[in-house]
Amino acid sequence: MTDIVVIVLNYKTPDLSVVAAQSAAAAMAGFGGAIVLVDNDSPDDSFQRMQDGVQAVTWPDHLEVQVLQSGRNGGFGAGNNFGIRAGLEICPTAEFVYILNPDASVEPGAIAALVDHLAAHPNAAIAGSWITGEDGADHCSAFRFPSLASEFESAIRMGPVTRLLKNHVLPLHVPEASGPVGWIVGASMLARVSVLNDIGLFDETFFLYFEETDLCLRVHRAGYEVHFVRESRICHIGSVSTGMGTWVRTPAYWFESRWYYYSKNFGRAYGVAATALNAFGTSLWRLRRRIEGKPNTDAPRFLRDLVAHDLRALFRPTPDASIRAIGRLPKPELQTSVD
Repeated sequence: MTDIVVIVLNYKTPDLSVVAAQSAAAAMAGFGGAIVLVDNDSPDDSFQRMQDGVQAVTWPDHLEVQVLQSGRNGGFGAGNNFGIRAGLEICPTAEFVYILNPDASVEPGAIAALVDHLAAHPNAAIAGSWITGEDGADHCSAFRFPSLASEFESAIRMGPVTRLLKNHVLPLHVPEASGPVGWIVGASMLARVSVLNDIGLFDETFFLYFEETDLCLRVHRAGYEVHFVRESRICHIGSVSTGMGTWVRTPAYWFESRWYYYSKNFGRAYGVAATALNAFGTSLWRLRRRIEGKPNTDAPRFLRDLVAHDLRALFRPTPDASIRAIGRLPKPELQTSVD
């Protein structure tokens, strides 16, 4: 039996996290392993509520279910790294790690479809699901990697430019067939443990956003592929923990992550060029918007915040890009165990 470690990372969404874990357990009927619910140091009673919720559920006998407290909110990557390390201590025979957002629900065959796809494509290291919302509408599930061309195309928002740069448009939305893509979102991501042992886990310098993009880029650079799998479906509410859909102003950590992604992977000059092209494209869009009377859909002060942040970052040292290898940690204190 194939063993899988499932990670559900919670931040102030304890009830949704337990429901997400239940959906994963139902989809794990043909697999062994562990489900690890990690509370990312939520400033509420999330940890206790997840413990109580897990205790109130009858879990499959073949799965180990644990609720753990990370002890610090280091962001998406750090929290999932904590869960992965703990999960591999609980189930050291796991072949795969499956990351599931707490505001997502797995359809019955979704995990099996990801495992089957990776089994059929040995050079694929990460596989992601087709994501829909509660209303059944498709969410963008796969992407090309960010680039200078994609920065300009997304900023100028002009049909002829999009057609000219069609091979650089960032979102792939829902590809027509399962297969290789640039990167997939971390809401439903299955990864080979053997490859993570080679390339490391999430870079914890990212607090939120761009961490899965960076991980997928490292997969590609190591000679592997990232695949989108249409046969795997999940329902994702989206932005419940981050509040992205209700942002009044883009938070500083988004700008930090974007700058770090570019400067770490392509150099500081590339980061400057990406920002310059974004600013140029956005300025042209704003001019056209005023002429045509189009509504302003940008976050307040987005362009000023972007340029101001990156000018300051240009004169700061780039953070050390140390990648956390999986390693083997001392057995963590397991707060709740349901056999």
